[in-house]
Amino acid sequence: MTSRNTASRYHGLSIALHWLLALTLVGLFVVGNYMADLPFSPTRLKLYNWHKWAGVTVLVLSALRLVWRQVRRPPALPERIRAAMPGWQTAAFHATHHLMYALFFAVPLTGWAYSSAAGFPIVWFGVLPLPDFVPVDKALAAAIKPFHALAAFALAGLVVAHVGAALKHQFFDRDRLLGRMGIGPV
Repeated sequence: MTSRNTASRYHGLSIALHWLLALTLVGLFVVGNYMADLPFSPTRLKLYNWHKWAGVTVLVLSALRLVWRQVRRPPALPERIRAAMPGWQTAAFHATHHLMYALFFAVPLTGWAYSSAAGFPIVWFGVLPLPDFVPVDKALAAAIKPFHALAAFALAGLVVAHVGAALKHQFFDRDRLLGRMGIGPV
Protein backbone atom coordinates (compact mmCIF):
# COMPACT_ATOMS: atom_id res chain seq x y z
CA MET A 1 0.00 0.00 0.00
CA THR A 2 1.12 3.51 -0.65
CA SER A 3 1.38 5.98 2.17
CA ARG A 4 -0.01 8.92 0.23
CA ASN A 5 -2.21 9.78 -2.71
CA THR A 6 -0.14 9.65 -5.84
CA ALA A 7 -1.23 11.29 -9.08
CA SER A 8 -3.66 8.44 -9.70
CA ARG A 9 -3.66 5.98 -6.74
CA TYR A 10 -5.56 6.39 -3.48
CA HIS A 11 -3.81 6.55 -0.12
CA GLY A 12 -3.33 3.17 1.59
CA LEU A 13 -5.80 4.04 4.38
CA SER A 14 -8.39 5.06 1.77
CA ILE A 15 -7.89 1.72 0.02
CA ALA A 16 -8.16 -0.22 3.30
CA LEU A 17 -11.35 1.61 4.34
CA HIS A 18 -12.84 1.06 0.87
CA TRP A 19 -12.31 -2.70 0.88
CA LEU A 20 -13.23 -3.17 4.55
CA LEU A 21 -16.46 -1.26 4.01
CA ALA A 22 -17.15 -3.19 0.80
CA LEU A 23 -16.73 -6.58 2.49
CA THR A 24 -18.80 -5.52 5.49
CA LEU A 25 -21.62 -4.23 3.27
CA VAL A 26 -21.75 -7.45 1.25
CA GLY A 27 -21.83 -9.51 4.45
CA LEU A 28 -24.53 -7.30 5.95
CA PHE A 29 -26.72 -7.54 2.87
CA VAL A 30 -26.40 -11.33 2.60
CA VAL A 31 -27.03 -11.91 6.32
CA GLY A 32 -29.83 -9.33 6.40
CA ASN A 33 -31.71 -11.08 3.61
CA TYR A 34 -31.09 -14.52 5.10
CA MET A 35 -32.11 -13.69 8.67
CA ALA A 36 -35.29 -11.83 7.70
CA ASP A 37 -37.05 -15.07 6.76
CA LEU A 38 -35.77 -17.24 9.60
CA PRO A 39 -38.24 -18.44 12.24
CA PHE A 40 -37.69 -17.15 15.76
CA SER A 41 -34.70 -19.06 17.10
CA PRO A 42 -31.34 -18.58 18.85
CA THR A 43 -29.71 -18.49 15.40
CA ARG A 44 -31.98 -15.68 14.27
CA LEU A 45 -31.25 -13.71 17.45
CA LYS A 46 -27.49 -14.16 16.97
CA LEU A 47 -27.70 -13.06 13.34
CA TYR A 48 -29.77 -9.99 14.25
CA ASN A 49 -27.19 -9.01 16.87
CA TRP A 50 -24.34 -9.57 14.40
CA HIS A 51 -26.25 -7.55 11.79
CA LYS A 52 -26.71 -4.65 14.23
CA TRP A 53 -23.04 -4.77 15.29
CA ALA A 54 -21.93 -4.75 11.67
CA GLY A 55 -24.36 -1.91 10.88
CA VAL A 56 -22.86 0.25 13.64
CA THR A 57 -19.42 -0.69 12.33
CA VAL A 58 -20.46 0.52 8.86
CA LEU A 59 -21.58 3.79 10.42
CA VAL A 60 -18.20 4.20 12.18
CA LEU A 61 -16.20 3.20 9.08
CA SER A 62 -18.28 5.57 6.94
CA ALA A 63 -17.64 8.46 9.31
CA LEU A 64 -13.92 7.67 9.35
CA ARG A 65 -13.90 7.38 5.59
CA LEU A 66 -15.71 10.70 5.15
CA VAL A 67 -13.37 12.50 7.57
CA TRP A 68 -10.33 10.92 5.92
CA ARG A 69 -11.65 11.94 2.49
CA GLN A 70 -11.73 15.56 3.71
CA VAL A 71 -8.20 15.29 5.11
CA ARG A 72 -6.80 13.39 2.12
CA ARG A 73 -8.67 14.40 -1.01
CA PRO A 74 -9.02 11.55 -3.53
CA PRO A 75 -6.84 11.72 -6.61
CA ALA A 76 -8.46 13.14 -9.70
CA LEU A 77 -9.42 10.74 -12.45
CA PRO A 78 -6.48 10.42 -14.81
CA GLU A 79 -6.90 12.67 -17.84
CA ARG A 80 -6.83 9.69 -20.24
CA ILE A 81 -9.86 8.20 -18.47
CA ARG A 82 -11.69 11.50 -17.99
CA ALA A 83 -11.27 12.39 -21.67
CA ALA A 84 -12.59 9.00 -22.80
CA MET A 85 -15.74 9.14 -20.61
CA PRO A 86 -18.91 10.60 -22.10
CA GLY A 87 -20.58 13.29 -20.01
CA TRP A 88 -23.33 10.96 -18.81
CA GLN A 89 -20.72 8.53 -17.43
CA THR A 90 -18.98 11.31 -15.55
CA ALA A 91 -22.33 12.45 -14.11
CA ALA A 92 -23.22 8.84 -13.19
CA PHE A 93 -19.80 8.39 -11.55
CA HIS A 94 -20.31 11.42 -9.31
CA ALA A 95 -24.00 10.71 -8.58
CA THR A 96 -23.31 7.09 -7.67
CA HIS A 97 -20.53 8.04 -5.25
CA HIS A 98 -22.62 10.78 -3.59
CA LEU A 99 -25.65 8.51 -3.24
CA MET A 100 -23.54 5.66 -1.87
CA TYR A 101 -22.04 7.96 0.77
CA ALA A 102 -25.53 9.16 1.75
CA LEU A 103 -26.74 5.57 2.04
CA PHE A 104 -23.63 4.53 4.02
CA PHE A 105 -25.22 6.65 6.76
CA ALA A 106 -28.94 6.29 5.99
CA VAL A 107 -29.00 2.47 6.05
CA PRO A 108 -27.40 1.97 9.49
CA LEU A 109 -29.20 4.98 10.99
CA THR A 110 -32.61 3.69 9.87
CA GLY A 111 -31.65 0.24 11.19
CA TRP A 112 -30.68 1.76 14.52
CA ALA A 113 -33.91 3.75 14.61
CA TYR A 114 -35.94 0.63 13.78
CA SER A 115 -34.17 -1.41 16.46
CA SER A 116 -34.71 1.34 19.05
CA ALA A 117 -38.36 1.85 18.15
CA ALA A 118 -38.95 -1.91 18.28
CA GLY A 119 -37.52 -1.98 21.80
CA PHE A 120 -34.37 -3.96 20.97
CA PRO A 121 -31.31 -2.07 22.21
CA ILE A 122 -27.99 -2.30 20.45
CA VAL A 123 -25.01 -3.41 22.51
CA TRP A 124 -22.09 -3.05 20.10
CA PHE A 125 -20.14 -6.31 20.10
CA GLY A 126 -21.98 -7.24 23.31
CA VAL A 127 -19.88 -4.70 25.22
CA LEU A 128 -20.88 -1.09 24.47
CA PRO A 129 -24.57 -0.27 24.98
CA LEU A 130 -25.69 2.41 22.54
CA PRO A 131 -28.42 4.89 23.42
CA ASP A 132 -31.81 4.45 21.82
CA PHE A 133 -31.95 6.47 18.64
CA VAL A 134 -35.71 7.01 18.98
CA PRO A 135 -38.18 6.14 21.76
CA VAL A 136 -39.81 2.71 21.86
CA ASP A 137 -42.89 2.89 19.63
CA LYS A 138 -44.14 -0.20 17.78
CA ALA A 139 -46.03 1.89 15.19
CA LEU A 140 -42.90 3.92 14.50
CA ALA A 141 -40.88 0.69 14.19
CA ALA A 142 -43.37 -0.63 11.63
CA ALA A 143 -43.10 2.63 9.69
CA ILE A 144 -39.27 2.69 9.74
CA LYS A 145 -38.67 -0.97 8.82
CA PRO A 146 -39.55 -0.66 5.10
CA PHE A 147 -37.33 2.44 4.76
CA HIS A 148 -34.38 0.48 6.15
CA ALA A 149 -34.99 -2.32 3.67
CA LEU A 150 -35.54 0.09 0.75
CA ALA A 151 -32.35 2.00 1.58
CA ALA A 152 -30.39 -1.28 1.88
CA PHE A 153 -31.62 -2.48 -1.51
CA ALA A 154 -30.88 0.93 -3.05
CA LEU A 155 -27.34 0.76 -1.65
CA ALA A 156 -26.95 -2.79 -2.98
CA GLY A 157 -28.06 -1.61 -6.42
CA LEU A 158 -25.56 1.24 -6.37
CA VAL A 159 -22.80 -1.12 -5.24
CA VAL A 160 -23.62 -3.45 -8.17
CA ALA A 161 -23.51 -0.47 -10.55
CA HIS A 162 -20.22 0.69 -9.01
CA VAL A 163 -18.65 -2.77 -9.36
CA GLY A 164 -20.01 -3.13 -12.89
CA ALA A 165 -18.53 0.21 -13.91
CA ALA A 166 -15.16 -0.67 -12.36
CA LEU A 167 -15.11 -4.02 -14.18
CA LYS A 168 -16.11 -2.33 -17.44
CA HIS A 169 -13.19 0.07 -17.07
CA GLN A 170 -10.79 -2.74 -16.21
CA PHE A 171 -11.75 -5.36 -18.79
CA PHE A 172 -13.42 -3.51 -21.67
CA ASP A 173 -11.80 -0.08 -21.61
CA ARG A 174 -8.54 -1.58 -20.28
CA ASP A 175 -7.67 1.71 -18.60
CA ARG A 176 -6.39 0.09 -15.35
CA LEU A 177 -8.85 2.04 -13.22
CA LEU A 178 -8.83 -0.69 -10.53
CA GLY A 179 -5.17 0.14 -9.91
CA ARG A 180 -6.39 3.29 -8.15
CA MET A 181 -7.87 1.03 -5.44
CA GLY A 182 -4.84 -1.20 -5.11
CA ILE A 183 -5.66 -3.90 -7.67
CA GLY A 184 -2.89 -4.07 -10.23
CA PRO A 185 -0.87 -1.32 -11.83
CA VAL A 186 -2.19 2.20 -12.37
